[in-house]
Amino acid sequence: MSEYQYYEFAAVDRPLDRQQQAELRSLSTRADITATSFINTYEWGDFKGDPRDLMARYFDAHLYLANWGSRRLMVRLPAGLLDLDTATEYCVGDSAIAWATTDHVVLDLNRQDDEGSDEFGIDGYGRLGSIIPVRAELAAGDLRLLYVAWLRCVQSDELSDEEPEPPVPAGMRDLTGSLAAVVEFLDLDKDLLAVAASASPDLATTAPKPAELRHWIAGLPTTEKDAILGRLITGADRQLRGELLRRYRVEHPVEQPVMEPRTAGQLIEAADQVRAERVRRTAEERERTRVRQERAARQARQRHLDELAVDEPAAWRQVATLIDMKRPREYDIAVQLLVDLRELSDRDGRATSFRQQLVELRARHARKPSLLERLDLVGLNG
Repeated sequence: MSEYQYYEFAAVDRPLDRQQQAELRSLSTRADITATSFINTYEWGDFKGDPRDLMARYFDAHLYLANWGSRRLMVRLPAGLLDLDTATEYCVGDSAIAWATTDHVVLDLNRQDDEGSDEFGIDGYGRLGSIIPVRAELAAGDLRLLYVAWLRCVQSDELSDEEPEPPVPAGMRDLTGSLAAVVEFLDLDKDLLAVAASASPDLATTAPKPAELRHWIAGLPTTEKDAILGRLITGADRQLRGELLRRYRVEHPVEQPVMEPRTAGQLIEAADQVRAERVRRTAEERERTRVRQERAARQARQRHLDELAVDEPAAWRQVATLIDMKRPREYDIAVQLLVDLRELSDRDGRATSFRQQLVELRARHARKPSLLERLDLVGLNG
């Protein structure tokens, strides 16, 4: 199988100017470069640039995948919208790293397939587009992406069994489309996610209500509201909505229900139990389906034999007609009909009569080796 590597970078908050695009072009003459993106694929060789450096200098999101199982996702936010200490509370292993530039915090998430499984037919196009909205969610104070990053570290066995679980964000049982795309891209274990999400409050209990937001806005000083409107109209700050929602959440914290603290080891054990139970139920359902199908097949077979018994002599005449055509396809149909007649005779206690008729049939067509061979293959040898 040929090699396949896919690199995509996206600029969300600020488009790239001509000078920046020229700098990127020096890294690759083949890449598709626009004011908001850099995309390149490799079937041989490697990308000359450093994705970490490109994220620090130019881009807000990056996706990489290779058909030997490696996947990487990076998301960059202004430091005012994502606290590095908060990010590092969740990014605690090789599968999830948080680091800072002068003005930004970057999440660096990856999945490495230690078994080196080849992935046939994968394509990176469109994947980052489905993931990028998660960045705005994180900017608005939704920490579910960070918790997914922590679970990826748990799944990769990068934490001790005693590693305590960080705060579980609300809404883990009802992921947005972009979060679901991240879960799929990082190949997060669905059983582990389900177990972890059982301690997550419903999002509706923590999300700010429209009436509450309107009341909060009404209470802001006029000068501050003027400044917000100015930033909105000029489009100078694309993270304005996230900044305001984050500020509201800080000023109006929601009291979370007190949950018994869990550890990484407890989550892994619980996920194993859920998986074992799911496998057991699946096996039981598969067995029930098999039994139903076999019962239905037996019933259908008996109905077929009942129909054949209505005029058995006509069936023998049809066998003779088919054989006289001396064609392979008709031989096959005749042999199958004889198999049915044998089963019918066994069921109705007339096996001796069937054998006599079969002996006579073989004697009449003794010079048809192709037919006799077919009869022998299904045990119709007299």
